[in-house]
Amino acid sequence: MTILSRWFSRPSLQSADGKGPWGSGGAGGGDDDKSGGPRNPWAQPPGGKPRGNTAAPSALDEFLKRARGGGNGPGGFGGGGRPRIPGAPSATNLWLIAVGVIVVAWIILTSFHSIGPQQRGVVTFLGRYSETLDPGIRMTLPAPFVDVAKVDVAAINTETFPDEGDGGSESDKLMLTSDQNIVDLDYSVRWQISNPQDFAFQIADPRGTLRATAMSAMRAAVATATLDDAIGSGRNAIEVKVQQSMQEILDGYNAGIRIQGVAIRGAQAPAQVSDAFKEVSAAQQQAQSDISKARGYAQQVLAKAQGEAAAFDVIYAQYKLAPDVTRKRMYYDTMEQVLSKSDKTIIQAPGVVPYLPLPGIAKRLPDAVPAAPAQGAAQ
Repeated sequence: MTILSRWFSRPSLQSADGKGPWGSGGAGGGDDDKSGGPRNPWAQPPGGKPRGNTAAPSALDEFLKRARGGGNGPGGFGGGGRPRIPGAPSATNLWLIAVGVIVVAWIILTSFHSIGPQQRGVVTFLGRYSETLDPGIRMTLPAPFVDVAKVDVAAINTETFPDEGDGGSESDKLMLTSDQNIVDLDYSVRWQISNPQDFAFQIADPRGTLRATAMSAMRAAVATATLDDAIGSGRNAIEVKVQQSMQEILDGYNAGIRIQGVAIRGAQAPAQVSDAFKEVSAAQQQAQSDISKARGYAQQVLAKAQGEAAAFDVIYAQYKLAPDVTRKRMYYDTMEQVLSKSDKTIIQAPGVVPYLPLPGIAKRLPDAVPAAPAQGAAQ
């Protein structure tokens, strides 16, 4: 642009004394020959007749003439000495076009909103709630009059206790049970947004309120349970109780939050009494094992007694039918059971060889009796 402006702003051919290089007449003078100076080759000859080519000006001449603005103004330029492109808008029009483009872009970018399938748009007009936008392409007034906050109502959020990101506090984990024991709990809460309007405007800090509610509900539930319930089979009952209590409190606040579930991830005794607690737990497990064994033995004895009683009932029914025969038979069976387990010798009437069971002689022979000492020796 600097080179172009220098080219257009060529110095005038007129000298300092008001005369051009061809004399005082300049480009239009015809009296150069009278002043004694050189004759202007482009001046008209005497008599008023043009000399040279009389054809119409070329397109380049027309362009230069328009660029110079008709030769009016300083340096032969119109409008301040700078060339102007033919057909170009003025500076005022350019400013108006730029402002119009900015306004159109501002309206398009701040008035149209894309709401995802899992989102809802909370609209505020001058800071006050106006409406809730459903999924799709929605149009509102431009900013800053209208502000649209997109809220994900399908995401499941999880809060852990103690907070893993902040490290948590040791006091947040220790809770007192109903039997005056202390239990160390790690648990989590799953939740989602149920009402975008209430979630955005009813509570200043929804996450902080949720965490405070969870800790309060968990302490209240553990305070009604024993240590065995907190670390054993009673966890499920505590989780359900905490979830119901939290939902009631948050509904009272109109928090727009739905509790999906509570999970106790870990429950143990505090670290200071961990060793003693392990010994107590081992003793309790051994006691449960002994109780189970005793119950099994009792079942066996009971089953055996019931079987013997049933057999006696059968024998008694037969005894009532033939008492003498049944009595003798029972006597013989009993004697057989008793004598079969002891050594015995059967002695019959005189003149009859007694029964000597040869295989059993060795067992019945007494040990060798030591010989009696001599009478003299005894004296």
